[in-house]
Amino acid sequence: MTKRLAFLGPAGTFSEQAALLCDPQAQLLSFATVAAVAAAVDSGMADEGIMAIENSLEGSVTDTLDVLIHESALLIRRELVLPIEHCLLVKPGTTADQVTTVYSHPQALGQCRRFLERCFPRARVEASLSTTAAVEQMMQQDGAAAVATMRAAELYKAQVLARAIQDNQNNETRFVLVAASDSAATGRDKTSLAFSVPQDRPGSLVDALKEFSDRRINLTKIESRPTKQELGKYVFLVDLEGHRTDPKVAQALEGVQALAYFFKVFGSYPRFEAAGSPR
Repeated sequence: MTKRLAFLGPAGTFSEQAALLCDPQAQLLSFATVAAVAAAVDSGMADEGIMAIENSLEGSVTDTLDVLIHESALLIRRELVLPIEHCLLVKPGTTADQVTTVYSHPQALGQCRRFLERCFPRARVEASLSTTAAVEQMMQQDGAAAVATMRAAELYKAQVLARAIQDNQNNETRFVLVAASDSAATGRDKTSLAFSVPQDRPGSLVDALKEFSDRRINLTKIESRPTKQELGKYVFLVDLEGHRTDPKVAQALEGVQALAYFFKVFGSYPRFEAAGSPR
């Protein structure tokens, strides 16, 4: 049976590119929001979903983190990293001096902030649900532009006014594939989790992190997000090397859970390795 893979659409987004890289044979299902992608997998409408979780310029994608923390029991079973090239698209015949409004997804606008401020300082910047949705909006009005992909330009027959407009050419986005279960151990794995510790006890976060350092487990990422329950209370998000079933990792996770009042493992999955990277 053909796998059904949900992505943030419509066609032409970076999420669609990631979905095609992940499984070119899958039946791709387009949804308007990250929350809808998760809901499609949760409900069985799709087998897996692809979500952007982190960008090298703008940092974490909060919509995805909030879905994983608060809204879904889905687990991460794979990660992949996609190089990002943003283009400025307009209706055919539109010139740069005619652009008064620029549409795109908030992440894409953030990644092209300096370019837009320098080249279109008087243009109004408007957020869209996706980069391709921005192209749809742009094509319906005069004096508009959209930050989107080359594929979107081809699909909508838009004119490419500028290419590679991201503020840093080393622009990459990390995507995660989510499903009802995560991945079996491969020996080159990562585990992602979230937890909260008591705020009224000094050293509570240090005690939790010592569960990893005492076992020589390397943390590849740590950050915090508001709990959305009370000002000043946070969820800590951690990526670490190893699989949740590895004995040392399992012991550390058990220790953190004992210290935490909120604890959730997002899954274990193979670490992404670019072609040609050393093993």
